[in-house]
Amino acid sequence: MLRRLHLDQPTSFAFTPENLAWANAQITKYPEGRQASAIIPLLWRAQEQEGWLTRPAIEGVADMLGLAFMRALEVASFYFMFQLQPVGTIAHIQVCGTTSCMICGAEDLVAVCQDKIAKNPHDVSADGKFSWEEVECLGSCSNAPMAQIGKDYYEDLTAAKMGELIDALARGEVPLPGPQNGRYAAEPLSGLTTLKEYITNKNPHNASVQLAHDIGDTIKRIDGTEVPLLAPWQMSGPPGLTAGMLPSATKPDSKSKLAVKPSTLAVKASSTELKP
Repeated sequence: MLRRLHLDQPTSFAFTPENLAWANAQITKYPEGRQASAIIPLLWRAQEQEGWLTRPAIEGVADMLGLAFMRALEVASFYFMFQLQPVGTIAHIQVCGTTSCMICGAEDLVAVCQDKIAKNPHDVSADGKFSWEEVECLGSCSNAPMAQIGKDYYEDLTAAKMGELIDALARGEVPLPGPQNGRYAAEPLSGLTTLKEYITNKNPHNASVQLAHDIGDTIKRIDGTEVPLLAPWQMSGPPGLTAGMLPSATKPDSKSKLAVKPSTLAVKASSTELKP
């Protein structure tokens, strides 16, 4: 499939202050001279912020990492997780169409998307809220058919269930991800044979799904809790730091586009000072 930049582009891009702090912190996770390795997380955060990956965003990330624009574009155009054209403001739905899902009814899910969203993949719905595409294997074959919506997997789908998910999202609801037929994970349809102690009235789903529910998850949550702000050797507390907890040493100065060199950090772990 030929992937090109969308013709209609915004004039500029800038990370929000919170996302800029997050991006600069991610850069510190890589050795000196290897900051370009942060390109995928930074492009991903830019896409989450804007909804899709614009040319100014790609250029901005390239500048932060000291890369030629073409190098950044090569990454953005190679990986299909990067959307190079506008998507629905609520959700972009990726329906798996590879063998297991196809056999189990993926074509029925595509038909629902065509009926409720748009006839052609990548077209945005009339209200601007949704878009869809068919993708190759998403690796959830034992729970086929399935679709990825935002960052979450919705598995064991039927055409009726897919329609219900789209309707719920349109109402502003966030359906719990994971299996949609009552399964805990990928156990036999007849039910669990082991680990039954993990199924309770409070936690009928697996741990990650329950966490998403407990924190009030959204389809496009980008508050930083899904990726620790700093590398483990740069922090003494648990992962999930917020931008407000970013050490002053990691804040960018006027002379450099990179936030910090790992060698400049000094953090305390318990009572011992560590200087990477």
